[in-house]
Amino acid sequence: MGVSVYKKSDQASGSFNQGEILEKKPIGFPQDGGKLKPYSNIFYWAHAWTPYEKSTIGLHPHRGFEICSFVLKGKINHFDTVQNKWIPLDEGDVQVVRSGSGISHSEEICDNSEIFQIWFDPDLSKTLIKEASYSDYKSNEFAVNTTKNKVVKNIIGGDSPVQIDSEGVSVNEYCFEIGDHLIDINEGCVHSIFLIEGVMSFNGTEYSEGTFFTVQLENYFQIKVLEKAKVFEIISPINPSYSTYS
Repeated sequence: MGVSVYKKSDQASGSFNQGEILEKKPIGFPQDGGKLKPYSNIFYWAHAWTPYEKSTIGLHPHRGFEICSFVLKGKINHFDTVQNKWIPLDEGDVQVVRSGSGISHSEEICDNSEIFQIWFDPDLSKTLIKEASYSDYKSNEFAVNTTKNKVVKNIIGGDSPVQIDSEGVSVNEYCFEIGDHLIDINEGCVHSIFLIEGVMSFNGTEYSEGTFFTVQLENYFQIKVLEKAKVFEIISPINPSYSTYS
């Protein structure tokens, strides 16, 4: 069976500013100590939040990677050396930093807010010689498909306005009602699935928010939702056509 499960206890932990910002990392840096290492063209995945008041991660550099931030709750403010100004982002918004030949940025995570920050590898042999660029996208720009028992928001891929260079990446967010659900699994792809909210079971085992799954070499991922659930999904190639950094 091509399903792997990573509970919070399997994931790396991190913090900034003496615990003003906390993190769990389904895919951390090699020195972070989590069970899961980079795969496909996903290099890093952090779930970060402020337990109380806002806090700022100071200006720091990036090169090559595409740094994508997804605002899950509350709001953040973002500064980078391309825009050279602070830009606010609200719940549901997305920012993409194509770091190219080099860019520095800073993030302020506001009170009781949370984000995913995910680094994609877009073929560094090409992006390291490209000029850095930045885009932000508002929540209402994303297509939403509603049926009687689920809502699906298409964030990257398909008709989404988000443009990234990393090969074959799609991102969806699901809101599931209580009951049985299937997520189709694409041939040749790995589906990386994070349970943001709610409770669900897989193969008779119950899982709570913060659990991370990878699914590949299956036709579908069958789950039973026990409490209304919000699920975040990245679809990416098992074997990208280029050599990744990892």
